[in-house]
Amino acid sequence: MKIMIDAGHGPETPGKRSPDGRLREFHFNSAVAEEVKKRLFLDGHTVFFSHQANVDVPLHERVSLANRLKVDLFVSIHANAMGQTFNSANGLETFTYTQPQTATRQLAQFIQNSLVLATGRKDRGVKQADFAVLRDTHMPAILVECGFMTHKQEVELLKSAAYRKSCAQGICFGIACFEANRLPLSK
Repeated sequence: MKIMIDAGHGPETPGKRSPDGRLREFHFNSAVAEEVKKRLFLDGHTVFFSHQANVDVPLHERVSLANRLKVDLFVSIHANAMGQTFNSANGLETFTYTQPQTATRQLAQFIQNSLVLATGRKDRGVKQADFAVLRDTHMPAILVECGFMTHKQEVELLKSAAYRKSCAQGICFGIACFEANRLPLSK
């Protein structure tokens, strides 16, 4: 399969950091994306990035690239936040577009289940949202939130190499489960 991995946001996106400023979301997202790419490549997949290391690529360019390359799947990796101070919100969630096709729902559920299993974090479930990377792509597309930068325990996990590898493992295992049980690909 051809898979587009999207490390959400960019290195300098305003506000996308932990309340203490010690973690920028893109640093987590891009580290997990690199690990996912390595694992998927070893499994025989062709993997593309929609992001760049030193520039915040606009959403329409990310979507346009995925559509132009006719990738089979689009996976956007994120770290969550609730407000701008540390609080009790925690756990993992995976998003699909508001009216997902069966293949997208299946991909989201496999990845959500795998992430929860790989990380041991709270399962916040599969949710729907009108995000541009989900709405405007022409293939099954999901967005994963791998923990909260605004939760003191989870922000420490988000900074750790071991947790990043666990997230990558969960995402890749979810994709493998999806591929093994795949319905015809349609959004």
